[in-house]
Formats: sequence, C-alpha cells, structure tokens
Amino acid sequence: MTYVDILIQTIFWTSAACIVYAYVGYPVLVWCLARLVGRSGQPTAVDPAELPSLSLLIAAYNEEAVIRARLENALAMDYPPQKLEIVVASDGSSDNTAKIVDSFADRGIRLLDYRQRRGKMAVLNAAVPELKGEILLLSDANTDIDAAAPKKLARWFQDPAIGVVCGRLILVGRETGKNVDNLYWNYETCLKKCEGRLRGLLGANGAIYAMRKSLWDSIPAGTIVDDLVIPLRAKLQSGCEIIYDAEAQAREEISLNVRGEFRRRVRIGAGGYQSLGLLWRLLDPRRGWIAFTFFSHKILRWVGPFFLLAMLACNLWLFDRPSYRVLLLAQLGFYLLALLALLVPLPTRLLKPLLLSNMFIGMNAAFLVGFWRWLSGRQRGMWERTARRAEANGHTAPDPGRPQMPRASWKTDEAGKGTR
Repeated sequence: MTYVDILIQTIFWTSAACIVYAYVGYPVLVWCLARLVGRSGQPTAVDPAELPSLSLLIAAYNEEAVIRARLENALAMDYPPQKLEIVVASDGSSDNTAKIVDSFADRGIRLLDYRQRRGKMAVLNAAVPELKGEILLLSDANTDIDAAAPKKLARWFQDPAIGVVCGRLILVGRETGKNVDNLYWNYETCLKKCEGRLRGLLGANGAIYAMRKSLWDSIPAGTIVDDLVIPLRAKLQSGCEIIYDAEAQAREEISLNVRGEFRRRVRIGAGGYQSLGLLWRLLDPRRGWIAFTFFSHKILRWVGPFFLLAMLACNLWLFDRPSYRVLLLAQLGFYLLALLALLVPLPTRLLKPLLLSNMFIGMNAAFLVGFWRWLSGRQRGMWERTARRAEANGHTAPDPGRPQMPRASWKTDEAGKGTR
C-alpha cells in the first residue's frame, strides 16, 4: 500500500466519521450531556404589573394577503396593553401592505413605512431604535403566535443573565391547519431543547423570539440569516444566556413547493457561511458549551457537502479494492434512493424511509449551492417571497374562516432549525 493510498483512505474515513458524528453521534451525545449536566431551570412567576414593556416588531414586504390576519393575531395577545407596542416595518412594499397596517392605527398599531426596499436586516436596524419597549419580540408577517406566548417569553427576563429567549415553532398543514411536524423538524426541536439545557443554544426561531433591546447592536445590512446572527452576536458581546422555551409557541404553514423549500435552504446555507465572519469567536473553547454546539451542530454541517464529495472521490480512487467497490455502490444506491423519493409517487408509509435520504441529500446539495452563491457574492440579504396560500388560491386577501399561517417572507432556521 502506497503513502497516497493511506492518505486517501484516511480522508475517506475521516470524512465518513465527521458526517456520522454531525447527524447521529452529536445528537446522541448532546442528549446524554443535557440529562447528565444540563440545567432545566424554570422562570420565576411574574405578576403582570412587573412584566417588562414589550415591543412586537414585524418586518414585512408585500404581505397584503396575510398582514390583516397577522395584526388581528397580534392584538389578541395576552399582555398588559399599557406595556405592549405593536409595530410593522414595511420594507418598500409596493402592494397594499402599508395601507392595511395604517388602517389599524386607531387600534394602537404603528407603521414604519420605509419606501425604499433595502432588505430585512437594514429595516430592523432602522426600526429598533424607534421602539419603546425594554424587550423586543421579533416575528414574521405570517406567524400565528399563541396569545400566552409573549408573557411566557417575557417572564425569563427577570433573570439579568438572560438576554434572548427563543420560542417553539410548530409547522402546520396548508389545508388542515393541524400540526404536521415531520421527523426532521422534531429532530431539530429536540436539539434545541438539549442545547438550551446546556446553555449552548444556537440562534433562534425567526418566527418567535425575544431579546433585551439594550443588547441590540447594528448588524451588517447584508446579513442573510438574521435569527442566527442577532442572538449569537448578543451572546458574544455581553455573555448573556440564550434560553429555549417550548411553552411559548407559534405556528406557520409548511412550504408550498419543493423548489421554494430548496431555495430557502440555499439561502440558509449561504447565510451560514457568511455568518462565520461574524461568529467565528464562538469556536473559542473558553466560551464553554457554545463552542461545542457551534462546531458540532453548525460548522460540521456546513462542511458536510465537502465531506460527501471527498468520500465519493476517494471511493473512486480506491475502486480497485473489493471492499471500497461495495462502499461505492452503497453511496450511489443512497443517492438513487433520494432521487426516487423525489420523483416516484409511493404510499406514505413506504415513502418515509426514502424521505430521510431525500432530505439529507437535498440539504447538502442546497448547502453546496449556498456556498457557491456566498463565495461568488450572488446571494443577497433580501429574500424573494414565496407564494402565500391566499395568493396560490387566486386571492389577495386571507379567508377569515381558515387559519392564516402561510410561508414566511424571511425564514431562517433554526432550526433551524436550520434547517427545515
């Protein structure tokens, strides 16, 4: 065996080990650690009179199909009215979004109408200094927040060490409005819970999270994954804790089509690579659990496509060895299963195992495209909207008789979820 062969085999098995660890080993390890050394602290009960003032900020771009239902949902939140501010920042909307929001002015909702479209991050940077609340509640234009969620998020801020609190996002079906969280989303939610217990939570759900306004720092306007960067920058600069509260819930509709979902994942991937320039200091081991979770959950996943390519290339180099021929066939068979799940209609029960391979390969393909878009500077900070349910049905206004939870304008992960 030559030195080159030894090197190629080392690269192959190292790449394989990193992939297995990132998607299987790390979840098992973080679950065990969360139960052995994690903290499951509960917030102290808070009298309504002691709740901090809160500003709900919704950034919107051309959301006329859903914004009315979103504002009605916001007005139904159970929070002391004298301590609640609801603000919509319109990012150069060219439809009736601003006009609809303005019609709610007599009900206490404030419109910040930015006439030129600049992207969500630029709008947030401009809007936050205009807010009055001690706590910022950030959400999307399509999110349906439980009435009790703001109180559940705000109660944590009695502890001065806590700077950001992330709520739980539940995915619902487009037709039924019922919970349709899939295996992968439940997997990501479980990771959030475990990382939260270790005080190593990575970012937030853009649909529902709260943070101290005093921790807000202007973020570069071209930032793509704001709900990853904003909380982690706050942690870097202040050392604050990021908490996950599964009781503070919000709902959003699942993606309308595969192409839209792939574009979303590409954008998340590009945003992940971009965020390294802002968040690399989290990898310092002296930062504790956050260094461990950031490397294991984020960095290894972002490098995952290159591990897969390395495995394939090494397998081809070692094709003359019978054992590696078997491994090559196994790799190609796995990719074929992913393609089959995408193209061939099968009964749901038979399709579920294939969907796992499809999601895994689809995610890594999106990350690879995202890397190229980030490297070439082609991925902008402005998100191109996906179709809303009302628009897909040929309407410009929501149906008041059905749950209004269409796809978000700017959806980034968690958990991410990144990763949905």
